Amino acid sequence: MTLALGPSWLDPDYLLNTFGIWGLLLIVFAESGLLIGFFLPGDSLLFTTGLLITSKQLDFPLWGAIGLICLAAILGDQAGYMFGKKVGPSLFKRPDSRLFKQENVTKAHEFFEKHGPKSLVLARFVPIVRTFTPIIAGVSGMRYRSFLTFNVIGGVLWGAGVTLLGSWLGNIEFVHKNIEAILILIVLVSVVPIVIEFLRARGKSKKEAAASAQAGEVPPAPTRRRHAKR
Repeated sequence: MTLALGPSWLDPDYLLNTFGIWGLLLIVFAESGLLIGFFLPGDSLLFTTGLLITSKQLDFPLWGAIGLICLAAILGDQAGYMFGKKVGPSLFKRPDSRLFKQENVTKAHEFFEKHGPKSLVLARFVPIVRTFTPIIAGVSGMRYRSFLTFNVIGGVLWGAGVTLLGSWLGNIEFVHKNIEAILILIVLVSVVPIVIEFLRARGKSKKEAAASAQAGEVPPAPTRRRHAKR
């Protein structure tokens, strides 16, 4: 077991040493849009890749790795979108589905309508969410042109950004000595958006419930006043 990532077979060092750069690309593809990839350690894996390349422990050109990572991330989201668009409606149309509920599809569509395609970029940096976002985008009927544009932007920012961060910090000796703590920090930072969105949704639900309660109150009947005849 590793301190940062749970089971040893999810340890980035183990994955890279066992499967190499091509296994990394498969993992990035799966985590970006396949339902089975939601548990994979994308952020820490990209960070470790950049670090190992800079420290000469992984023999692969940095910019070549970044280019392939971005491509795998973009193609993964593409697969997720097509799955959601073609297969999703027939699989998730029942409200009591084990994976999705009809109300979740409606909420996802409302989320995209409210925040726009930029939600695809933000979701890239949130574990688990980045796996389901392209699928929900396909199910909710998001325009393909918008999806493709922000899919590319998000894939490049995430794939290149996290890998370059690992490469840059790989030159710092402190990082090498405290790699477990750094990976834990990456996981915690990536979860922050989930917590913020949860708190916002919870606060919004409370306000709507309070507003509904006030609107449902029946005002007291007006008191009839008796006017004396003049």
